[in-house]
Amino acid sequence: MQPPRFLAWNMITKKFDIAVLGLGVMGRNLSLNLADRGISVIASDPFQSALEAAKATLEPLVKLTVRPEDAVAELSVPRRILMMMKAGKPTDDLIERLAAVLSLGDILIDGGNTHFRDTEARQARLSERGIHLVGLGVSGGETGARNGPALMAGGASDAIASVSPILSVVAAQLENGESCYGAFGPGGSGHFVKMAHNGIEYAMMQTFAEIYLLLERAGKMSPSEMAKLLSSWNSGETASYLLEVTAKVLKARDFETGKSLVDVIRDKAAHKGTGQWTVESGLDLGVAVPSIAAAFEARVLSSRRQTALSNDPKTLPLNVDVGSLANDVRAALPLVMLTAYAQGLALISEASASFGWNSDLANAAKVWRSGCIIRSAMLEPIAAALQSGSHDLMTTEFARNLAHTGELSLRRLVIAATSLAIPIPVIASSLAYLDGLNAPRVGANLIQGQRDYFGAHTFERIDKSGAFRHDWRNDN
Repeated sequence: MQPPRFLAWNMITKKFDIAVLGLGVMGRNLSLNLADRGISVIASDPFQSALEAAKATLEPLVKLTVRPEDAVAELSVPRRILMMMKAGKPTDDLIERLAAVLSLGDILIDGGNTHFRDTEARQARLSERGIHLVGLGVSGGETGARNGPALMAGGASDAIASVSPILSVVAAQLENGESCYGAFGPGGSGHFVKMAHNGIEYAMMQTFAEIYLLLERAGKMSPSEMAKLLSSWNSGETASYLLEVTAKVLKARDFETGKSLVDVIRDKAAHKGTGQWTVESGLDLGVAVPSIAAAFEARVLSSRRQTALSNDPKTLPLNVDVGSLANDVRAALPLVMLTAYAQGLALISEASASFGWNSDLANAAKVWRSGCIIRSAMLEPIAAALQSGSHDLMTTEFARNLAHTGELSLRRLVIAATSLAIPIPVIASSLAYLDGLNAPRVGANLIQGQRDYFGAHTFERIDKSGAFRHDWRNDN
């Protein structure tokens, strides 16, 4: 791929195109990725130990400086600085350190997992000095950073225009030449889209954990048998990076014991910030994200559950045919994946409307098609469905077709898991989400009555407009 045209001017001036500050795993690999694309990179790290550790990997492809300020001094104007620091205080400390050497029009790019509100607060502070901050969501882990991640940017239009030629080149590239880089509007939109991506990631990872439980406990399958089964599904609508990863994890053996590695890993999962932030944002914006919330809560519960509460759960008799179970899992999986995507995209849509970002939902689906953790074959038709003008994925023909083919299988899985006391919170939440969208009645009329009874909150009627009260105390 040809480098951006403006880079030829940079070579004449003997200035570097971009500085990468923060040389942990992601910073090092992004530096090499940039250099591979013909972009001249200078790099540094506020921590001397990290700088020393990066030398063997980066030199001579990337020039290193002892101080971040020295790297900034060797950049072409406007200066573009990609910060790959840990979110929070380390990023704030670096910004404060650079403030003395930054000039009008310079552009900081925060590539960390930063809360979108923190991004906007930093943008406001820096804009008073004429300095731009672009919030950049980076997904794909170490491999993505090295070979092409999915990139989601947000910030002032002038700053976005200046950094887009570089970011679009360094991002993952599809076979048709499209870049998995997208800009989603002003403010913290880029970090918000990345946050929603991570929420979807939580739901999908938990979905595969629940499939593992179903196949193990109901289907009596070994990890190696599951690995073969899941590998055979990695085509069509279920083809995805996380399915591929799941199969490989299930196939792996422990070198010490000879057992399946998954069987010697502690049944406990940690979480960082983005899953929690996604759930909180759903609550703040009034958007239902039950699959994402269930996945986050499952991780919390994995660390807090009391297994001594009941070692003899009460189950219902159920005859399980492993072939039928596997077929139901295969048929229901695309529908469960769809609900996770739909909830994340609905959250982005509402945030965009509330904050005036004008984010393109179809563009989010396009950016996620490669390089990122939630990439899957399903994102191509999702992007096409959203491109046709719909702002609600669940109302599209694509969603209706998946529901038609997967709904009965999804119900059978929930029945089987409930009967056998197998916890599948995301799969069950996906079904409840679908039923909530499709049910002719959901009982909210009763809730309106209850609220009016004890709190005088009023209620709406179906036969006339306005807010009404009832004299409940004298009703009888």
